[in-house]
Amino acid sequence: MLSDNDPNRVLIQNSVSDILREVYEKGDSALLDYTERFDGVRPERLEVSPEELDALASRVPKEVIASLEKAFDRICRFHSAQKREGFTIKGDGEILVQRVIPLKRVGLYVPSGTAPYPSTVLMDAVPAIIAGVKELIMVTPPTCDGEISPVIAAAAKLTGVTRVFRCGGAQAIAALAFGTESIPAVDKIIGPGNVYVAEAKKQVFGTVGIDLVSGPSEVVIVADEKSDPVAISADLLAQAEHDTMSPVIFFTPSEELAKAVQAELDIQLYSLPRKDIAETALNELGKIILCDSIEEALSLANDFAPEHLELFADNPFDYIDLIENAGSVFLGRYSMVPIGDYIGGTNHALPTGGSARFASPLSVDDFIKKSTFSYFTEDGLNAIKDDIAVLARSEGFEGHARAALSRKK
Repeated sequence: MLSDNDPNRVLIQNSVSDILREVYEKGDSALLDYTERFDGVRPERLEVSPEELDALASRVPKEVIASLEKAFDRICRFHSAQKREGFTIKGDGEILVQRVIPLKRVGLYVPSGTAPYPSTVLMDAVPAIIAGVKELIMVTPPTCDGEISPVIAAAAKLTGVTRVFRCGGAQAIAALAFGTESIPAVDKIIGPGNVYVAEAKKQVFGTVGIDLVSGPSEVVIVADEKSDPVAISADLLAQAEHDTMSPVIFFTPSEELAKAVQAELDIQLYSLPRKDIAETALNELGKIILCDSIEEALSLANDFAPEHLELFADNPFDYIDLIENAGSVFLGRYSMVPIGDYIGGTNHALPTGGSARFASPLSVDDFIKKSTFSYFTEDGLNAIKDDIAVLARSEGFEGHARAALSRKK
């Protein structure tokens, strides 16, 4: 991640600020100009019609559609359990209520740079739908022919996204935050993106809500001496191939296993299509660390607070209480991050960069707000108004005290 005083970060901040201002002031015109500049195409229409979605989705192979549908069902099953209700507390002369209210309109940002991400559509849209969000506005960068990725279109159709627009980058975030002639302003923006998208989300926060400012994908693997170096190496490379800045850390108490994993990484890396990316990540941010025990390894993992944590052990549930800081945890020798990325059911939008110390995976809770209601009768107020006055005056707020005491007995 770039530090706040890094010259490159300042350049990104200034560039994004200019884009946001242009879209705020000029709407669709600026949005189309930036789309032409950054994506090399100027769409005739920003919105993708339902007919276009149908036509694009029809190009997707049947086996991909079947897998998307299976993933959709499993993600729905998990997130349905997260739905919460409000509550009411009644006492003598008082009623206290908390209502759970879904957000009205949410913007989904779906990247499509080096590859399309239909899994992002599912992960972002499903909890929103379960929460009861009425309008899902999706933006995604156009392809070179001015369309959008067919597999993203298929995922949008499957989840029931309300409207889809062909635009990406910081300019799309600006459109969602401020609204344009074509794109309605939303209440909250969800979804990952590059450093410009992340910076744009930071800068519009307050005008709208945002989910997470995601950094590069990361994994920590903790494994005992019985573990398979082939599986461990494959899992490390699965994260390293994401980004040259992806941290991949392996802890083990076994020196023999550590050496075997190092050798296996070299073997598997050779045939990996994204070899250059993965190799850079391994060289720059990859670590194999020997420790005294699984317990010590998990303690070190808690300090790192990784986005993903994998634990290879015979009885992984015995260690659950030792795991405090991790976005998503994969237990046992047959669990791995790609399960969560696609079809396991848990969400793959996770806190990165150590933010698992205080942040959580995307969930139904990200698409609701809570309002509280208070009702007091005369007797209910009389039972507490003197205490209100005492506390208000202790803080120097005489007006508060007088308001509490102004009701007649």
